[in-house]
Amino acid sequence: MTRDPSEPSTADRILDVAEALAQTRGFNGFSYAHIAAELGITTASLHYHFRGKAELGEALIARYAERFAGALDAIDDEGGDARDKLTAYAALYSGVLDAGQMCLCGMFAAEYETLPKPMGEAIVRFFDANHAWLTHVLAEGRAHGTLVFDGDPSEGAQAILGGLEGALLVARPYGDPARFDAAAKRLLAPFARSVGASSARRAVEPAVTRLT
Repeated sequence: MTRDPSEPSTADRILDVAEALAQTRGFNGFSYAHIAAELGITTASLHYHFRGKAELGEALIARYAERFAGALDAIDDEGGDARDKLTAYAALYSGVLDAGQMCLCGMFAAEYETLPKPMGEAIVRFFDANHAWLTHVLAEGRAHGTLVFDGDPSEGAQAILGGLEGALLVARPYGDPARFDAAAKRLLAPFARSVGASSARRAVEPAVTRLT
């Protein structure tokens, strides 16, 4: 019997379940038995598609990183100034929280010391890619006059990336996305400053209102 191409493959279904588990429990919080029970298949079938949990973890990060990169490309394609891009970037995180989950690589980063080396390296590449994108946005905003901030764009990118990941973690136990939104507003506001007081208000507002 030929599989309907519109239906997800077994490997995709395994990744979907594993990702949902990882984003709520962490990598060490689930086993192949959990996935097999959810899908109604044997663990032998899981090992056929992913030899071990380490290989499954690498596949999870690769797929997540590819989707995240696609989301960043979509933000770029939408145009808008650097403030709009920062707002859209923060919205990627709030969307994950709204779904009752966490950033996959953020969850894995908390377990970094216990993960296989290839997974750890893949997590670093994910954050490096995000840092590079944010650095470019900040530099672009400064060059065009839509962002006025102190310090180097690379350092600012580190602050935004670390701040959003941290805000996501802190908001999670409260089950309150508004906590994340408030933190994201505070985090982004200094990067949208302008020279004059009146123009500063106009610069900050577009960068934060769409987070709520």
